[in-house]
Parts: sequence; structure tokens; C-alpha cells
Amino acid sequence: MSDLFSGTDLFSEFDRLQRQMDSLFGGFPSSIRAGRLGAFPQVNIGATDDSIEIVAFAPGVNAAELDVSIDKGLLTIAGERKPARPEASGDTHGDPTRDDIRTYAQERFTGAFRRVIELPQNADPDRVQARYTNGCLSITVGKREASKPRAITVQ
Repeated sequence: MSDLFSGTDLFSEFDRLQRQMDSLFGGFPSSIRAGRLGAFPQVNIGATDDSIEIVAFAPGVNAAELDVSIDKGLLTIAGERKPARPEASGDTHGDPTRDDIRTYAQERFTGAFRRVIELPQNADPDRVQARYTNGCLSITVGKREASKPRAITVQ
């Protein structure tokens, strides 16, 4: 048994294996439905007896530029988030933005995005509502009537 772990610490081997697994899977959560790390917009998905509820967190996006569609059971959210530019301090001769700032680090995502979410089979694509408030896109997809639970009377 001693030559099995010759010269190695068991815990450091577990740490090494964990690092290899993290790099292989990109640090993703183990859930098959989990999104990729850094996906934009981030979403919460839930359900009630009557609907599927999706909330996409997309601050800084113009609601008129959001495109929400359903095709073949896939909900697509697409749009673009433009870069936030600091306002001028008054010394740029009337220009409301600052063009002289050099960016050293940028953590906020900017650019075009597209997020595709697979809906359950009981989703009704004819019953969809979307609203954008305070940076949150709330989408409600109704469930088909035939898929709702119903009680059956035994005679």
C-alpha cells in the first residue's frame, strides 16, 4: 500500500485532480442546464402551475433594441449593450463624452449578445409576455392547457 502513494501527498493529488477537472469543464457548475461562465445576460428560470418564468438581468440595454423570439421550443434573447462612457467634466468644449480616456481594465460586458434557452415541451409559444423594467427582462411563457395537472374522479 505504501508504494501506491510513493512520495506524494494524497490531499495534494486531490487538489491537482480538482484543478484538472476545473480546467477541463471551465469551472462550470455540474448541472447539465447550467450556463457557461460569464454568459450575458444571466438568467433565472422558474415555473408556476400556469407558466414558465424567465428573468434576464440586462442592465444598460435599451429595451427597444432587445429581440425576444421563440422558435421550435427555443427562446432567444438577443441585443446589444453599448459601452458606458463617463460624462465630461466641462473641459471638452461641449462634447458630452470623454474620448481621451484610455481603458486599463473592463469587467462590464459590452457588445452584441444572444442567449438561447430551451423551453419545456409544455410551453405555449402563443402565450408569451415580455417586459423590461430596471434592467430586468421578465418573460412569462404560458403552459399548454393539456399539460396542466387535473384531478380525475374515480367512479
